[in-house]
Amino acid sequence: MGQYYDHIPGFLIPWINAQRIFWVATAPLSESGHVNVSPKGFERTMNVVLDESEDGQQPEAGPDGDDDRLRKATSSHVWYEDLTGSGVETISHLRENGRITVLFTAFEGPPRIMRLFGTGKVYEFGTPEYDTFLPPEKRQPGSRAVIWVDVHKVGTSCGYSIPFFTYKAPRMRLHTFFINKEQQDFDYSCQQSSSSSSPISVSDSSSSMVVVPKQGSTLSDSTQSSSSPELPPDNQGIKNYWKLKNLKSQDGLPGLLFAYASPKVVGDWRSKGISFKPDDESLNSKTPASANRGRGLVAILASEKVVADVGKVLVGFGAGVLVTSAFARLWPK
Repeated sequence: MGQYYDHIPGFLIPWINAQRIFWVATAPLSESGHVNVSPKGFERTMNVVLDESEDGQQPEAGPDGDDDRLRKATSSHVWYEDLTGSGVETISHLRENGRITVLFTAFEGPPRIMRLFGTGKVYEFGTPEYDTFLPPEKRQPGSRAVIWVDVHKVGTSCGYSIPFFTYKAPRMRLHTFFINKEQQDFDYSCQQSSSSSSPISVSDSSSSMVVVPKQGSTLSDSTQSSSSPELPPDNQGIKNYWKLKNLKSQDGLPGLLFAYASPKVVGDWRSKGISFKPDDESLNSKTPASANRGRGLVAILASEKVVADVGKVLVGFGAGVLVTSAFARLWPK
């Protein structure tokens, strides 16, 4: 039976932390606008914020939280790290009206569906709020915003018809793609810094070093002619990607407003030695589940019934042959 709460009960917080995927649904105010549902699935992107305790503290209930402690807590807020995609529907809809629903579904263990109904805010890359939630050491490749949700209602329902799925592994294709994009931005910012700054002298006057900006730092005034940094040529880099793909929704609503123009420097992933192996995207066609994929339940049962009926016919035929042979031997000639 469905149940509703005016906050996230403590017993649901560890369950939220254990989920591998969630969906966010938003819509524009226009009747002809596109309703959007987006899947979100990378680990550690969803974060539950616990309500203030008696001592006034407001700790986060992240994936490594103490389950016993969390079950006694409550929450009215969640936030997630929004990784870059080719669209910007969620951000655009939240800017217009703030409405959002977050959906979780159990694919392992007991069945459950949970919806978080709330009002969302967008904190883009380069804003103080974004930096508070996601400092450079915590930010993931391709991260473009923090989506904060004030939850005003929580609904749970049975989920009895949701199938079982076994988790295989996270997909790293997006991370790999945007590591390359962000490295292009970083390398270009280094080139700009080197060409517009005087070399920094070391103890030996004959030696010099190149000014290398740190991830999350802001280029100094001497390296910028305006508040907006010069972007790499040929649409390279993630900021060019944001500018090309993430400025407007399908219905023309504003998306990203200033992340692409932020003077903040994105990550130098090469120096950190961060890279990922290609995803295993093979399909296993030998499993019983895939053998029956695309066939209706009636067809599967019908085929099994045919096999059973054929088996009965063969057994009957064999028995008839044995009886006939026995009579032939015993019958006097």
